Amino acid sequence: MRHTLAGTPSLLRAINDRAALELLLANGPLSRTQIGTLTGLSKPTASQLLLRLEAAGLVVPVGTTAAGGPGPNAQLYQVNPAAGYVAGVDVTNTEVRIAVADITGATLAEHQVRTKGWSAATTIARVAEAVAETVGLAGLDPDAVREVVIGLGGAMDPTTGTLRYATHLPGWHSHRLIAELRAAIGATVSIENDVNLAAIAEQTHGAARGCEDFVLLWTAAGVGAAIVIGGRLHRGFHGGAGEVGYMPLPGVPIVHDVRRKNSGGFQQLAGAPAVSALARSHGLSAPTAATAVTEALETPGAGDAFLTEFADRLALGLASIVAVVDPELVILAGAVPCAGGERLRALVQDALAELTFARTEVRGSTVPGSTVLYGALQRALASTREAVFSTH
Repeated sequence: MRHTLAGTPSLLRAINDRAALELLLANGPLSRTQIGTLTGLSKPTASQLLLRLEAAGLVVPVGTTAAGGPGPNAQLYQVNPAAGYVAGVDVTNTEVRIAVADITGATLAEHQVRTKGWSAATTIARVAEAVAETVGLAGLDPDAVREVVIGLGGAMDPTTGTLRYATHLPGWHSHRLIAELRAAIGATVSIENDVNLAAIAEQTHGAARGCEDFVLLWTAAGVGAAIVIGGRLHRGFHGGAGEVGYMPLPGVPIVHDVRRKNSGGFQQLAGAPAVSALARSHGLSAPTAATAVTEALETPGAGDAFLTEFADRLALGLASIVAVVDPELVILAGAVPCAGGERLRALVQDALAELTFARTEVRGSTVPGSTVLYGALQRALASTREAVFSTH
C-alpha cells in the first residue's frame, strides 16, 4: 500500500517562517515584498507570515525603505534582537574570556578575568561570577542568557561525562561538571573543545566558509586539531578526535603513558616550549613562541632558517593527518602560526607538498580576535535559534 506524505498547513507555515527568519539574519532588514521574492511566497502569504512572527516577538519593524518610487515607502523588518541572548566562554590556564550576544549575533559585551589565585574548589563559582558580570555589562537581566557554550583545551568523554585531556585546568574535573555549571550560571551550559570551536568560527565566517572537509591545526601553548567531514565536526568515539599533540612522530622520543605525562610527539615537536627552544637554537631571543616567529620574520638568515625548520615540523605532523583524512583544506590557526602570516603558511604548503600524495591547500586563519570565543558564540547561537525559532 502506497502512502503519499503531504505537508500540513502548520508544517508549511513553520518551514516558511524559519526560511524568512534565516533570510532576515543573513540579509538584514527586509520588506514584505523582498521576503516574498526571496522565499517565493505571495504577498498575502508573506504578510501573514510577518504578522505571525511579529506577534511571537521574533521580528520587529525597523523603519521603511528609502523614497524613490511611486507609492508609500515599504515597512522593513528585522529579527528581534531581544528574542534570545547567549554567552560564549574561552577558558585557558591563565584567563577566562566571556562574550554576550543577542540572537542576531551582535556582541553586546566582552569581559576578561585572570585566573591567578583561583582554587580548584572555587573555579565553577568564579566562572559563574564572570559570566554574570558580563551579562551585567551588556545591560541585561541576570537570567536573560539562554545558553552558554564554554570552550577549553580538553574534551568531554561521552561515556562518563567527565573532562579528558585537560590536566592543565584544575577545577574542571567533577563527575557532575555540566550540572554544577548549569546550577551556578543559571542557564543551559555545554562544553566544547576549544580547537573545535575555532573550526566552527572558520567555517561560519572564516577561511573554511563553504568548505565541507577540512582540518584546522591549532598551535599555541599546545598542539591540537579539529576535523570537519561532510560539514560536521568529527569527535571520535571517546570525544578525543583531533588530540594530535599526543601523536608519535619521528625526530622526537616516543612518549609512553601519555595520560600521566600529558604530552606526545607532535606536542614536543611543535608546541610553544619546543618552538621557543628552536628559536633559541637559531639565535633568536624572543620571550614567547609567537614573538619568536615575529622576530624571525624581521631577521634575515637566522630567522629564515628557523621558519623553515618550524614549517617542516608542522608539515610532518600534518602529513600523517592528511594521509588519513584527505581534507580539501588545512587551516593554520592559533597564536604561533598566525604570527607567521603568509610567509609561514607558504613554507608549510611547500613542505607538506613534499610529504603527501594529496595536494591539500593550506590557508591561514581569517577570523579576527578570539577565534575560540567567536566559535563558542556561533555554537550557542545555532542552538538557541533552533529552540526559539522552532517553538513560536
